[in-house]
Amino acid sequence: MSKAVTENPPAGHDVPRHGRRRFLVELERFALLIAWLLIIAIFGAIAPETFLTWPNFSSIFGSQAVLVILTLGLIIPLTAGDIDLSIAQVLTLSSMIIAVLNVNYGWPIGFAIMAAVVAGFLTGLLNAFFTLYFRIHSLIVTLGTGTFLHGLTLWISSSRTIGGVDWGLVNAVILTRFLGIPLAFYYALALALLLLYVVEFTSFGRKALFVGRGRDVARLSGIPVTRVRLTCFVASGVFAAIAGVLYAGTSGSADPNSGTQLMLPAFAAAYLGATAISPGRFNPLGSMIAVYLLVTGITGLSILGIDTFVQDLFYGGALVIAVALSQLVRGREESLT
Repeated sequence: MSKAVTENPPAGHDVPRHGRRRFLVELERFALLIAWLLIIAIFGAIAPETFLTWPNFSSIFGSQAVLVILTLGLIIPLTAGDIDLSIAQVLTLSSMIIAVLNVNYGWPIGFAIMAAVVAGFLTGLLNAFFTLYFRIHSLIVTLGTGTFLHGLTLWISSSRTIGGVDWGLVNAVILTRFLGIPLAFYYALALALLLLYVVEFTSFGRKALFVGRGRDVARLSGIPVTRVRLTCFVASGVFAAIAGVLYAGTSGSADPNSGTQLMLPAFAAAYLGATAISPGRFNPLGSMIAVYLLVTGITGLSILGIDTFVQDLFYGGALVIAVALSQLVRGREESLT
């Protein structure tokens, strides 16, 4: 009677398969960056005289710093499983507070900025209070808070744009440049790196990720879920207020309706960024790359003479696709763990 013999595969049999899998993982991590470079190459080939110019890229980097910081503020509560729909209106209110206090009441710009940041901080506390104490879904709470803040902004501004913000703020945000790029870009980059450090290398960042994956499990593991979510709401409000400060410095004025047009791009960038760098997770660098990918595409289409309605088509389509992709990536990551 013959005895069945099972032979083990050679020791190096799985090495090519492991190498391919590692290559695909790395490709997925940097796919968004590759797509951005591809978009630059396409528009650069079509319109090199206007698109591939340093003034064009300097304008892209500097003008979108406000959207980058707003998106960073948005992904903080998203990481912990909450949604902040008031964030764009916090930006609008904070920029209007600076304009009203500095222009209408003659406050020094430093004190006006402090008041704007405090407003963002208090809004974060308000969102956390109604969401956590009354156990109302964050989407409902922040939608109501954002609507209230919009009405407050219209009230204090008399529904008009206020210009003439202190030139020192404008100079510190957009006029002063380093390597030809406005300082606003470097402020956004610094905040992105700070948030990256918090998420990746601090216990709070790990707790926020754990809470976002499952609050009940996190609570049973001894994580102070309520405190983590409260901190995320407050940080979101502060980031939105800082974005408002940069908005006032970028334009030298405050528009009572400016936040409305930034909400959709921020969500699109947040979800699109979750497919890169750390796939399946909201992350600062991925969000920053997503902002500039989307804006580069819109800028290229504008240079080609496409009508302005393409911006809504671009952001709306990007949001739907980004949410679908981020869910697919997150589902696959969870199945592998």
